[in-house]
Amino acid sequence: MTGFTDMRRRGVVQRLLALGAAGWALGGRHQSVAAPGPSANAAVRWGVDYGAATDPVLARGCALLVLEPHHARPIAPLRGPGSTLLGYVSFGEVERNRPYFAALDKAGALKAANPNWPDARLADLRHPAWRAAVLDRLVPAILALGYDGIFIDTMDNAEAMEQQDPVANKGMVAAGVSLIAAVRARFPKIRIMLNRGYALLPDVAPKIDYLLGEAMASRWNFTAKHYELLSDSDWEWQAGRLRTAKARNPALSLMTLDYWDPADTKQVAALYARERAAGFSPYVATLALDRLMPEPAG
Repeated sequence: MTGFTDMRRRGVVQRLLALGAAGWALGGRHQSVAAPGPSANAAVRWGVDYGAATDPVLARGCALLVLEPHHARPIAPLRGPGSTLLGYVSFGEVERNRPYFAALDKAGALKAANPNWPDARLADLRHPAWRAAVLDRLVPAILALGYDGIFIDTMDNAEAMEQQDPVANKGMVAAGVSLIAAVRARFPKIRIMLNRGYALLPDVAPKIDYLLGEAMASRWNFTAKHYELLSDSDWEWQAGRLRTAKARNPALSLMTLDYWDPADTKQVAALYARERAAGFSPYVATLALDRLMPEPAG
């Protein structure tokens, strides 16, 4: 269950983004006001939308919303009463079209291309230039746009890199742990959500507010080109890691993300029901993650 993953499915979504450097030439420190957090034991209605035209009605119905911060738009119209908005940031790799890619490449902070997404290079989590970029530029820029915190993606890369080359990538998982701890120390009041990153969880679970299990019960099969249900053993593997993390941090909110065709409302409803019955806060979306998908009524 480890590997070079990316929740945005770059080939489907991110090529559509026209990213610029505006708003990303920020340095120094930024401190966000603490966002109100939901009870860790209550189901949270939440969603993810990396598109540029987020439906404000659906957005305001989410207690927690993850967005792509590079879109040049105000986010206030997307904020519901007491809601928490998180900006996406990849800690484990950098796309070539990001405005900070060239400087990091020159500094030697980037390693090989992600084999699944060749337009991105794996980040060396141990490199001072990468750590400085995250702490002094990437996270402050998201907070300056009005987000309450960050959604951290691609941290599974640390484990995959260390497994594939234990010598050249020695200490990558530990560096990932250290980086998340440094973000929490620098920005103690922000909300932090982590996608998977299970090798880091024994140490970082107390440092985060939300943990996401992506593709818990269903996923897109890239070979067969269709959505499919995962086995019970796959679901249990991930559910066990979510619950172990919550044992380490009882305040942690456990979220799930499943992928399915929204036209199949019966199966979508069944996915929501399964995750809620297990005590998780679910969201079911299309692979593209480029629009909010309402939960089927009833």
